[in-house]
Amino acid sequence: MHELIPRLQAARVVPVVRTTRAELAERAVEWLRGVGISVFEITMTVPDAPGLIRRLAADPSLLVGAGTVPDRAAAEACLDAGARFLVAPWVDAAVADAAHARGAAAMLGAMTPTEVRAALAAGADVVKVFPASSAGGPAHIKALRSVFPGVAFCPTGGVDARNAPDYLAAGAAFVGIGGRLVDEGLLARGDRAAVEQAARDALGLRQA
Repeated sequence: MHELIPRLQAARVVPVVRTTRAELAERAVEWLRGVGISVFEITMTVPDAPGLIRRLAADPSLLVGAGTVPDRAAAEACLDAGARFLVAPWVDAAVADAAHARGAAAMLGAMTPTEVRAALAAGADVVKVFPASSAGGPAHIKALRSVFPGVAFCPTGGVDARNAPDYLAAGAAFVGIGGRLVDEGLLARGDRAAVEQAARDALGLRQA
């Protein structure tokens, strides 16, 4: 087991920060930090994602990773910026190799048992189940866990504070949540209260 997995399990919720403007991503992180969230996945679809990762990773209290990492070159750029984990919604051994060479964790995507085996063979420390809701939701996670009881699964896609407890009860190690935690409309309007409430709802899972 990678050394970061216990911290991710303890967090239970990893915000997936995906915005079309870098300043909105930074705003999301600032607001979510304010209510106690300290683990973030910054997706490579955010403009200048490595720059944001570098700024955030300078704070040792944060655990920052990169998401939607398309290839080894992008992986290296994120690792250079200080990313501690790399996430891809598909199987890419080159991304996993790059992560492990720097001591980072690799999360590779899968939906079926065959894909889970491929992700593990490619070096996944965590298997990201995406899109989780259309794959069958918590029941799908429970079915995968029955075949792969020792695998850390992170469902993402359609997961929110309302249904996350069901995913965790089904055997997910932790969940990835976008939705209202990083809602671009709320961020652009400056509706901090709504984002903070969504974060409090997510943090409430830790007391479940």
